[in-house]
Amino acid sequence: MHFVTDECISCGICLDECPVEAISEGDDIYVIDQELCTDCGSCADVCPVEAIESDEDE
Repeated sequence: MHFVTDECISCGICLDECPVEAISEGDDIYVIDQELCTDCGSCADVCPVEAIESDEDE
């Protein structure tokens, strides 16, 4: 699954990119609801600071 790292600058670009609306604004950074996420990777593709990673990357 995809998740947002502390590198997030809260620009909101990923918010509009998510086809299932799994991303929301958290206290400091955006967060991905793991129950809604379909793991499509669209959010990671548009993130300008590469703050969205997949647990498969580890």
